[in-house]
Amino acid sequence: MYRRSLIGAAASAALLPAVGRAQSFPSKQLRLIVGFAAGGGGDIVARVLGAELTKSGGYSVLVDNKPGAGGNIATREALRAPSDGHAVLFANVGMLAVNPYAMKDVGYDPTTDIAPVCLAVDFSNVLVVHPSVPAKTLGEYLALAKRPEGIQYGSSGVGGAGHLAGELLKARSGTNMIHVPFRGGGPAMNDLVAGHVPSLIASAPTATPLMREGRIRALAVTGAKRSPFDPDIPTIAEQGFPGYAATNWYAVVVSSKVPPETVAALNAILTKALKSPEVQAAYAQQGMETIASTQAEAAAHIARETEIWKKVIADAGIRLE
Repeated sequence: MYRRSLIGAAASAALLPAVGRAQSFPSKQLRLIVGFAAGGGGDIVARVLGAELTKSGGYSVLVDNKPGAGGNIATREALRAPSDGHAVLFANVGMLAVNPYAMKDVGYDPTTDIAPVCLAVDFSNVLVVHPSVPAKTLGEYLALAKRPEGIQYGSSGVGGAGHLAGELLKARSGTNMIHVPFRGGGPAMNDLVAGHVPSLIASAPTATPLMREGRIRALAVTGAKRSPFDPDIPTIAEQGFPGYAATNWYAVVVSSKVPPETVAALNAILTKALKSPEVQAAYAQQGMETIASTQAEAAAHIARETEIWKKVIADAGIRLE
């Protein structure tokens, strides 16, 4: 009996470090790393969530913008951080499912270096133009793009969902759409509103408020179906390109070196905040659907998206530099 008690006590003691780590997490400020400049979709997602974490959980939160290289700079920054789970990355489709397969060397492998925590939101991008552009439909826009000089379209950066959606439309339509990369959706939208770039493929959070104010004109959404938040905007697919679909999403991920029990604790903390009615209402106002997934669901979604976009990249011969 005494020996069994000793064995039981030893087994319990072996579990204490892992349990202790999970219960004491977070033990310092949470750093939410965003790969694009302030004002873009990822920045809005992170700031809404960060505010809820502070309000309801009492956590200290820093939103840290690290724009550049289509989000690769932010990804490498997150992977260099201490592997204690306090540095988390808001990663979009480009950072996890596109850049590693369309760029020469991104400096990380999402299949081995990254651990998914949860999916946060999902949304379509939208093709918008400055009011001075003489196009009120996608067909009229593509007619302008067929001219020898083509038409410029901006995006939040090389390899982002907007860029890839534009390249897919360019390949399907055979037009001269000229990509103009920015260091985030916010700067790109500022230049569109100012008339410095005629069109933009923007995230819903960046475009929706200005669309509703009438300061920019929406021509099409990139998803497979119309957005429930803006149902009057037709899809690209229904305007002559059946099967076209290019959505964006943001997942929260960490380094694969972060202990599994810490990743699980992060999932619990973040999904609780994401399920807050205030957070979901704030995202819906920006044209986004809140997901708040499990770790397994996030991993499966990223894997599916990776296979889809790897094939698109290979079939279209897309190379991003």
